[in-house]
Amino acid sequence: MKFNGDAFRDTLTFLILAVIIVIPIRLFLAQPFVVEGASMHPTFESGDYLIVDELVYHFETPRRGEIIVFRLPGDPKKFLIKRVIGLPGETVRIDHGVVSIITPAGATLKLSEPYVVAEDATYTNDTTLGQDQYFVLGDNRPVSSDSRVWGILPRANIIGRVDARLLPANEFGFLPGLSHQPQQ
Repeated sequence: MKFNGDAFRDTLTFLILAVIIVIPIRLFLAQPFVVEGASMHPTFESGDYLIVDELVYHFETPRRGEIIVFRLPGDPKKFLIKRVIGLPGETVRIDHGVVSIITPAGATLKLSEPYVVAEDATYTNDTTLGQDQYFVLGDNRPVSSDSRVWGILPRANIIGRVDARLLPANEFGFLPGLSHQPQQ
């Protein structure tokens, strides 16, 4: 077998370029995330492979209905995925599972949540959010550990927005599960 210097050089160049391109993207722009558990059913299932945009929230703020990945308050080694429900300055009112938002101006928005698999009709509470605080919920409310359990989500804990689902292949798509809800 004859050693071909050009082939070796081409392969080495390709590998170096791949590392130069892939590592910055992985570290600063996007990261993979694999869903674990049933808290986001039916939007996401355990084992779904997602791409999280880590850059988007450097230029804009999270919006209601977006699905985000974040570090769990109180345990930053754990990463969770939930849907943004309440925005800074709002009051999230949950009355026997029915979610509504009271804006800083005093208007009340009742959320349409067709993605919720089952309402948790026992939970009733009001939570007022401060600056840079969010209220997040899982789509599978009866089994989700979310802002109802561990409290508000500080903006600093948010890693990014789910921008793509790669696997399973038959569910491939961009901005999967995005729900357009009234903003204010």
